Amino acid sequence: MPKRTAPPTNPLVVALAYDGLCAFEFSCAAEVFGLARPELGAGWYRFETCAAERRPLRGQYGLRLSAMHGLERLRRAGTIVIPGWKGIDVPVPARTVAALRDAHARGARLVSICSGAFVLAATGLLDGRRATTHWRYADALRRRHPRIEVDAGVLYVDEGSLLTSAGSAAGLDLCLHLVRRDWGARVANHVARRLVIPPHRDGGQAQYVERPVEAGGRHALSPLLDMMQRRLAEPLSIARLARMAAMSERSLMRHFKAATGLTPIDWLVRARIERARELLEDSRHSIDRIAGLTGFGSATTLRHHFRRRVGASPRAYRERFARERRP
Repeated sequence: MPKRTAPPTNPLVVALAYDGLCAFEFSCAAEVFGLARPELGAGWYRFETCAAERRPLRGQYGLRLSAMHGLERLRRAGTIVIPGWKGIDVPVPARTVAALRDAHARGARLVSICSGAFVLAATGLLDGRRATTHWRYADALRRRHPRIEVDAGVLYVDEGSLLTSAGSAAGLDLCLHLVRRDWGARVANHVARRLVIPPHRDGGQAQYVERPVEAGGRHALSPLLDMMQRRLAEPLSIARLARMAAMSERSLMRHFKAATGLTPIDWLVRARIERARELLEDSRHSIDRIAGLTGFGSATTLRHHFRRRVGASPRAYRERFARERRP
């Protein structure tokens, strides 16, 4: 069982349902926040659904559903998820805008998935801030809300109490990011393993716009990826990885990039950083020791990669994490 940290102050997550509900985006939030996780003990999220309409709603794919609560439930939420929207050209009702603004003023985090960014934009709360949405909608969001700094190249943007994600599946990335913020890397990685997805994806939307992922590549490389994860502390050159995969170096590079969107070295650095974060959060090892355990070799190399990818030094990250978890 993963080591626990302090749970979020307000664990109530409320998803905003609406007529024409985007089912996949809603399911991303429900799967991460709504699934019971008794192995993590008390304090896990409570997940509820609300809607402005007090009648049965239409969902995608022939679904019909009824939300348990009205917009008043947003007043009690610690986190509010907007899982897409009816359409980027559909106005957001004034009642919904007012309820979201009021909830944010009370301290709730507002989280949008995909086209849900247009709902957050309608509140005006994103003005002067960075945000993202699906790459297909980015230009429309810029035109309609020029005061928002739209970044179409990322999977999600965290502006503290306002968070936005790119296309549908990026909602999972953002939800896992929130779990990491609230519970730490070890618990986020545990949830990711239960979902059978990476705990963190490097790169942005561009990799998905430019080319499709090669069919079957991920499955073919799964044993190699598992082996790399287990041997992060060891020197893993391209030549060694190619031997482990029984491929030529050129074939390995091609198949690896097609399956993961990353080179083997970039994937290793990402995995090593994830492990370093866990050790910084959950152990008292020195920075030098963590550098050795994660395959960086020296504290200097660890600091370089950690600062570039996390935005803080290992020591600062450990101190910040300790402050955030202190009761």
